[in-house]
Amino acid sequence: MPIKSRDAAAGRRRFLKSAPVAAAAASLTSPVIAAAAQPPAAREASRFAPPNTAAETLAPLIDPSNQTSSGGDFMAEVLNTLPIDFLAMNCASSFRGLHEAVINHTGNRPQILTCPHEEISVSMAQGYAKIEGRPMAVACHGTVGLQHASMAIYNAWCDRVPVYVMIGNIIEADKRGLRAEWAHSAIDPAAMVRDFVKWDDQPASLQHFAESAVRACKIAMTAPMGPVLLSLDGELQENPIEDRGRLRIPKLAGVVPPVGDPGAIAEAARLLADAQAPVILADRMARTPAAMARLVELAESLQCPVIDEGGRMNFPSRHPLNHSFRRASVVGEADVILAIEMNDLWTALNSFSDRIVRDSRPIFKPGTKIITLGSRDLYLKANYQDFGRFADVDLAIAGDGEASLPLLTERIRQRVDASRRSAFEARGSKLAQAQRASLEQAKSQATIAWDASPITTARLCAELWARIEGKDWSLVGNGIRVTWPQRLWNFDRPYRWNGFSGGYGLGYNAPASAGAALANARHGRLSVSIQGDGDLMYAPGTLWTCAHHRIPILYVMHNNRAYHQEFMCLEAMAARHGRGVRNARIGTTLTDPDIDFATVAKGFGVYAEGPITDPNDLGPALARAVAIVERGEPALVDVITDPR
Repeated sequence: MPIKSRDAAAGRRRFLKSAPVAAAAASLTSPVIAAAAQPPAAREASRFAPPNTAAETLAPLIDPSNQTSSGGDFMAEVLNTLPIDFLAMNCASSFRGLHEAVINHTGNRPQILTCPHEEISVSMAQGYAKIEGRPMAVACHGTVGLQHASMAIYNAWCDRVPVYVMIGNIIEADKRGLRAEWAHSAIDPAAMVRDFVKWDDQPASLQHFAESAVRACKIAMTAPMGPVLLSLDGELQENPIEDRGRLRIPKLAGVVPPVGDPGAIAEAARLLADAQAPVILADRMARTPAAMARLVELAESLQCPVIDEGGRMNFPSRHPLNHSFRRASVVGEADVILAIEMNDLWTALNSFSDRIVRDSRPIFKPGTKIITLGSRDLYLKANYQDFGRFADVDLAIAGDGEASLPLLTERIRQRVDASRRSAFEARGSKLAQAQRASLEQAKSQATIAWDASPITTARLCAELWARIEGKDWSLVGNGIRVTWPQRLWNFDRPYRWNGFSGGYGLGYNAPASAGAALANARHGRLSVSIQGDGDLMYAPGTLWTCAHHRIPILYVMHNNRAYHQEFMCLEAMAARHGRGVRNARIGTTLTDPDIDFATVAKGFGVYAEGPITDPNDLGPALARAVAIVERGEPALVDVITDPR
């Protein structure tokens, strides 16, 4: 969906009407006059910089050659055959050939998103892909841009999200000119991130690029999904095409997700159907909007509890079988556990104490049968340890979780007779009663310190819910993992929640939320994000991108003026050594001066209110901000909150 950008060109047009500039313009050579008549997509780049008399009145340098096409043109054509609608970038000379081709040759398709940092670009692509189900392309500036992007690429890798990264490079030494081009080039630039991309290549010809571009998209979108990277030589982008007739763009055909082995699925069905207390765990299971309904069918066929780990929007939060906040109880009673697309099964099944002597123990009883179903075992790497601690299982089924659910559900139904079905219904009735009690308990707990200042996170989430409950909303970010939304709100659609960062890297939430909001915009959804203060300080330029491209999103600041997780860690360490906790604030707080996020947001062109300290002011402020977002603009409400 094309998105609108703010028109900042009016000032430049007024400037060009001035007498001195008009006189100078009259003496320009015909190529420059032709450039002034370029289509809007081509003029887009000119509006980012303030007017400059010298730059706008001098004739261009004489180039010994004039070419009608370039390798970048063909690259842009290839990208337009892929399911890629957007290209996020911070403009750079190393991919200027591709950039120019996109804005002029293919008419700004894929549509360019201007991002003031490569980490913003990649994180936006990660959030976008989880909502839209297709990748966003990202362009990075050689070695330096890739290093900026590396943290966000790592997040996407850990989160198993397809992100399509391209970087500029100058491979041949004799083609590098300025000193900067040497610093920005490498023999093997992808080596910097190869441990956490699924595949990379450095095409040596345009036909090589066409095949690798299509291959990269196919690999990124095949389970288990992940980021991919292409290194694009500057000469290949900028040189003329020798023989366009010899170039061919391959056809992209998606890979059908693998279903688990039928025999293993049948054995899992037997164990689950015969169990007295089966439990389902689901993490990154939901790959498409169909996944939630499939998991509901499976759970209802067994009338067993489901624990949604939150890696994706897997299961309705108010479904009677959702017992995500009763983990210790239901796992402790389980005799069979089915774990679907789990990122870290060991942590889900064990308690852990981070004290002087780190200690852990299982929360499931001895003899419990554990079944895993997922694509995680199909692709792992060695260096980065995001795969978690090894967990003992009884039956490990390799296959896409979402794709395998219909067969598993069918096999279970075939095994359940009338007497078992009656027992299942009785079990489901008890679980529904426990779930209702859990919800009422959460509502009661949310009222504790209701009128306190700083504002409690429970009040913040309750006030926000009251303003969006009747709308088609999507919680696109919750960087500090406040659990109140999942406890109080009704998550009943696949897009209501967009998961976490994957690698726990700060700087993810703000841009990933913006990317998800961009995807939601074409569906008319109201995107909201609970935004940590420390996280936003990593990528505040995200706000400018939202304002510039008119991305409708509401950021609600959880501003506790600290990196409070680390503050608590220091308190624990100081207590361990008997040194007192008074100094734990040193190096962990964001005060002196306090950050005025409303002023920061306004400076970037975003509607903002705050800082809000009185809880009675919060509801009206949120209502005003929601109205701004529904008008198609970004907004931010800065709320001074309790630490947790």
